Amino acid sequence: MKKVVGLICMLMLVVGLAACGGSTDAKDTAKSKEIIFWNPFTGPDGANMQKMVDAYNKTNPEFKVKNMSLKEGDMYTKIPTVVNSGKNIPDLTIVHAERIKQYVDNDMLMSYDDYLADFPDIKAENYVPEAWNIGQIENKRYSVPLDIHSFIMYYNKDLVKKYAPTALDDGVVTFDEIQAAGKLAKKDKIDAVTVSWVKPTFLSLYTQNGGKLTENGIDPTLDNQQAKDTFNLWKDMYKDGITTKDGEDYFQKFIAGKVIFAPEGIWMQNTAKDAKFDWGITNAPQLSEDKNKMVNWSSSHQFTMFNSEGRSKEKTAGVLKFIDWVQDNSLEWAKSGQNPASLKIVEDPAYKEMPQSFLLLDPAEQKSLKIFDYKYNGYVSEQLDANGNDIIFGKTPVDKGLADMQKAVEDKIAKDKSNK
Repeated sequence: MKKVVGLICMLMLVVGLAACGGSTDAKDTAKSKEIIFWNPFTGPDGANMQKMVDAYNKTNPEFKVKNMSLKEGDMYTKIPTVVNSGKNIPDLTIVHAERIKQYVDNDMLMSYDDYLADFPDIKAENYVPEAWNIGQIENKRYSVPLDIHSFIMYYNKDLVKKYAPTALDDGVVTFDEIQAAGKLAKKDKIDAVTVSWVKPTFLSLYTQNGGKLTENGIDPTLDNQQAKDTFNLWKDMYKDGITTKDGEDYFQKFIAGKVIFAPEGIWMQNTAKDAKFDWGITNAPQLSEDKNKMVNWSSSHQFTMFNSEGRSKEKTAGVLKFIDWVQDNSLEWAKSGQNPASLKIVEDPAYKEMPQSFLLLDPAEQKSLKIFDYKYNGYVSEQLDANGNDIIFGKTPVDKGLADMQKAVEDKIAKDKSNK
């Protein structure tokens, strides 16, 4: 009896293993008639993307799109694993613009060049330049932009009228105007400005101060006078008592009507709708009133294709067909609060009424959009996110904080094997 049971168990194990092995082959995305589309849209914008995919699939393409939204961290962890394994590689993946250089250096991305002749509308003049240019590396096209999303500034219209009535007359709110409003509002226990996400806040002002993340494309340049001036300005505003405090939910405080200006992403509009007052959005805080000197930190979700030996030319063309369709049908994405990268959107009357549209409709605004394409931007971002608030709130001296971040980024780069 024991032998029989043992034999049955062994057979079940063999069948199970065979089934598992067969499953891997059967689900090999390269051989499927579906375009497996990975993206990090797990928030409210995920619903907008699903509507776009559904609308495309209703056109009855040869290769329909299967939308798969993954948590951002999980997706970026899985990408090198599946690419290195050669199995279950997604056919199309949305990645942030700042990651493209490293993927190219690691020979992970496929170039679109052999297919673009069949899709003549996928070309530079049809896209926001800052979003388009980042996908061109060494004369090869590795990505096509979905959008360009920016870190701008929300404002409470009632509080602006009371404490900074002329600040928005020219469409540019300067740090001097924020500080002046803060002095007036302080007595009423109203903050002038939120201390929000440090990375875009720092990088926008750092660039206005003349700072660069690198001079040679490799070595970081964080520990310099421009960076010190950037942190000291925010630190001084905090010391003057005109900003939100450490540990506060800064955007909720804005929504509660206790803050005049709130730097945040255009993607936060759905949250801002909870406010019981009239609000607007404008450029991020600037040093100068000159629109030609503005800097608005931006990033971009980019359509990319990771190398996959088994993917057919027909399927690759099917992917480009979807990307081409998105170019003409991006209003739904704009409804998520984003700015589509396709310039065809600026002719849409419904888009022109959206708060974020000013960034694309005005040439000077569009020129202000800055994507930080430093190859090791990710390492810089990690350090700013981990240490920036401590510097602003006085827990870490500015000089020490910048020196420590500089060394940490240098150490990460030394261990990075890409392009070496």
